[in-house]
This record gives sequence, C-alpha cells and structure tokens, in this order.
Amino acid sequence: MGLCHGKPFTEHENSQENGVVSIQNDYKTTPSNGKRSSFFPFYSPSPLPNAFKNSPANSSSSVNSTPLRFFKRPFPPPSPAKHIKALLVRRHGSIKPKGDSIPEGSECDVGLDKQFGFLRSFMSCYVLGEEIGRGHFGYTCSAKGKKGSLKGQDVAVKVIPKSKMTTAIAIEDVRREVKMLRALTGHKNLVQFYDAYEDEDNVYVVMELCKGGELLDRILARGGKYSEEEAKIVMIQILSVVSYCHLQGVVHRDLKPENFLYTSKDEHSPLKAIDFGLSDYVKPDERLNDIVGSAYYVAPEVLHRAYGTEADMWSIGVIAYILLCGSRPFWARTESGIFRAVLKSDPIFDEAPWPSLSPDAIDFVKRLLNKDYRKRLTAAQALCHPWLYNQPDVKIPLDMITYKLVRAYICTSSLRKAALAALAKTLTVPQLAYLREQFTLLGPNRSGYISLQNFKMAAVKSSTDAMKDSRVMEFVSLVSSLQYRKLGFEEFCAAAISVYQLEGLESWEQHALHAYELFEKDGNRPIMIEELASELLLSPSVPVHVVLKDWIRHADGKLSFLGFVRLLHGVSSRMLQKA
Repeated sequence: MGLCHGKPFTEHENSQENGVVSIQNDYKTTPSNGKRSSFFPFYSPSPLPNAFKNSPANSSSSVNSTPLRFFKRPFPPPSPAKHIKALLVRRHGSIKPKGDSIPEGSECDVGLDKQFGFLRSFMSCYVLGEEIGRGHFGYTCSAKGKKGSLKGQDVAVKVIPKSKMTTAIAIEDVRREVKMLRALTGHKNLVQFYDAYEDEDNVYVVMELCKGGELLDRILARGGKYSEEEAKIVMIQILSVVSYCHLQGVVHRDLKPENFLYTSKDEHSPLKAIDFGLSDYVKPDERLNDIVGSAYYVAPEVLHRAYGTEADMWSIGVIAYILLCGSRPFWARTESGIFRAVLKSDPIFDEAPWPSLSPDAIDFVKRLLNKDYRKRLTAAQALCHPWLYNQPDVKIPLDMITYKLVRAYICTSSLRKAALAALAKTLTVPQLAYLREQFTLLGPNRSGYISLQNFKMAAVKSSTDAMKDSRVMEFVSLVSSLQYRKLGFEEFCAAAISVYQLEGLESWEQHALHAYELFEKDGNRPIMIEELASELLLSPSVPVHVVLKDWIRHADGKLSFLGFVRLLHGVSSRMLQKA
C-alpha cells in the first residue's frame, strides 16, 4: 500500500512506551486510548488576526485545548494509552476484544442476566458453515437456511459467545446492536438484518451474506490508490448510509475500510456498512464520553471524551484520504504516538499525488479532517460538496444539524438575527445549494414558507424505531413546539447557517468582511453597552463594561467588527466570564 505517513514526529516512538505494543501491521493495532483533555473553547480563532488582537482566543490553532507535547523531557512522554488498558478489562472482563478497537466501560461481573428474549430455534433453522471473519466481540460464519423464507439461501451469522459477556455493559452492547440493526435495516448500503437467536451458549445474529470482501481488500489490491471518480463512488455510498444513521440518532463509532463489505466480487457491486457492535444513540444536543473506535480512525474529540456524530465524519475523512493517496493521514509506531498525531499533527497535502488532484477533492478531505468538530462537514453537507454534488447517484437527506441551528436561532437575540441575516447574504451558489435542499425537504407551502411544524413532519417521514430509541424525536418535538412565525428561504438560510463551518473555510475573511459591510448598511446602529448586555442576556454579575468595551466603537457607539464576529457565534454570560 506504499509508505503510510503523517507529519514527521520527533517524539520517542522508536521504542515501546509504558508497555504499549508497537504496530506491526498496516491496519491492525492493539486497543488503546488518549487521555482526557479540556473541552473546546467557545470561540475558535478566525483567520482575521488583526481584528482580534485583544481576543484571548487569538492563536494560530483552531483547537488550543489539546494536551501539550513534552518532547524535550529526558524521559519518554506519558502515554495517552496507558490508563485505557485497565478500562478494556473492565468492559469485557478478563478477555480483550479482538481487532484494534479501544472500548471502555464499568465493571459488573456477578449475577448477570444473559437472557435476551431472542428466538431459540437457530439450529433447526440454519446450518452453520465455515468461519469467515472475526470482530470485536465474536466471530462470523456463513450459513444456509433450512426452512422458512430463507430456505436454501446463504446468510451470514455473527456468533457472540455468552461466556465473553462478562460485564453488564457487554450484554447491553449486544442488546443495543440487535435493536439498531432491526430498526435500521432496509437502507441499500447497510447490511440487511434477518433475525436474532440465542441458546445457552451464544447469541446468533443472522444477516445478509456479502461475498465481495472488505473495502480494505480492494484498497490493497489497487495498491492503495483510487482515481477521483472511483473514490467518489465509494464516498457517496458511505456518506449515504452514515447520513441515514445520523438522522436516526445513531453514531457508528467504528467506521473503517474493514467495516464496509461488497455484496459480490463484481466491480460495481454495492457497498454495505457492517458491525454496529460499538454504535450508540446520541441526541443532537448531547455528547458521548466513552472512548471507543479504531486507533487510526479515531477523532480528536473522542480522545477529549466529548463527541457526537461528527466523530464518524472524521473517520470518513481518514478513509477518503487513504482512497485518494494510498497513505494514512496520521501514523506513528506506537498507539500513543497515533493518538498524539491525531491530536497535534496535520495531514500532508503538499506531496504527491495531492498537487495533481482537483481542488474540490482536497477541500473535501480537509473539511472532514478539521480537528474542530464544529467546523467539520455533516454527512448531508458532504454529499452537497461540489466534489460530489453533481454525481448521478447522490440523494441529499434531511440533516439534523439544521434543527439544532434553527432552534438556537429562534432563541437568540434580535441583534444576532440581524448579524446572521447579513452573513447569509454572502453565501455562494454552492453553499446555498445545501440549504435549498434542506428547505425543500421540509416541505414549504405554495407561498414558499415553512412553519416549525414542518420540521416535525419531515422528521416523521424519515424516522425509524431508532429515532425513537435515540430520543431524537423528543428533540424534534421540542423544536416544533417553539412559538415563531413562518420562515421563508431567506430567513431559513440565516437560521440554518453554521458560523463555525464557514469559519473553517479559507474564504472566511471575505465572508466576515462582506457581511459586516452589509450589517453596517442595514442592521448596525448606535447601541449602549447596557442594551448589548440585555440583548446577550448577560447576568448582572458579569462586568459588562469590561467585557464588552471592545465590542462597541467609541466614535459612534455602533457595533465594532470584533463585536459583530463574536456576536455571530452566539455568546452567553458563562462564555464571557471565561474570556
């Protein structure tokens, strides 16, 4: 597959650190983890250094809360992986899962109920064949149906030994995986689930048999490089199924080439996502904190222990990088080195073949591999990216981020609404394409307006039982119950725009300056500090004259450029107290 590299590292990675095993295989590694870090600051630096000289957030990095690098110490740096070894044992008892996952959990080893309520007739319905693969917590065999609707049909059976379910969390993982597969099955790029069985020794999950092998096998067979057109075909299928899962409130948490299978050996065979053993439910306004995944594909915020569906998008970015250049974006000789690379180094885009690839392809990968999860593309947005948007098989799905952004917009101040309206007017045609797709999916009336009830109706049309289990529907109901007038497309753009994602673009400076010019003409006016404090809903305990003095121009009392940009992000008293 060629030399796999990231930015050069100068740490002590040529020896085993704190008992961490060196990586011997291109894609396999021992379970491990990164240490806990502080959360992201509320305001990430803009590419406008001169405008923010007084801002505490002004620095060259978009994420300034990652752990420091102590490479000049006379001894090896502390390993982020060290304390995870014990957590592996806690989740899975004395037996570590196979593969390169890094799960964790709580100890609970006595008096476990291992009865799932699944069917008990597996042996009378299927004949097990040979083993065809091993995963985190079990192994997979081929099988043939003996009776019923699957009689004579080849299937895959994931066998999960109950003897390995030595914790309550491990049991719940199995229960949740089956529940998810049952709810999500039906998408063309997701392995079809048939049924689940159990006996005293095992749980049997019967699924579609994919005979085409792993995506990883095809990557290796090609020598690691895909053409852009070939990579687009793979990316569209991956993004299609992941956007479907994310809409339902399901985050996969272990996306990698090994977990995508082709249904047949045919060159144009469909690609199917498998292995939801590490998946979990997450609402748009919640964060997960357990560390799971595979070392080369784990997102920075997973190591920070505060993440959502954006972590899957990072993993997809790693896959896209590998497809296009045949190398990993982050690599080191030890697991702890891999995690440090993920947290601190940047992918290389100035070496072959990147200079020969299209600017859209490079931008696509960069926007997925942004270390600040708030600036990362969602799956639906990635499908709307210019690199993929005009492909024949692209179907843009509903995106839950618009619900989250619209909810925040409705609850924000009138001054911030005016600032967002100015920013929305600076969007380009490709940027507006995504918003137009989302607006259309919400079902505007003949007059071109939507009400907040449209948000609930659109979600119901796309919902599965997984959306109820993840409690995403509760979030949708909360948005639809807010009292607000109808939204036209222009105001919807202002409401559904992501300031952080725009800030991640090279063109952010032009967006911000142009928006401020428009705001100066249409929305800016003399404003007292006390009025601004009221607009921002600041508590009386906040020293507003100290905090907001740079937000207002002394010459005419209007909002300054610094105040405008900060206002775009949305500010609370808690955030200002940390400034």
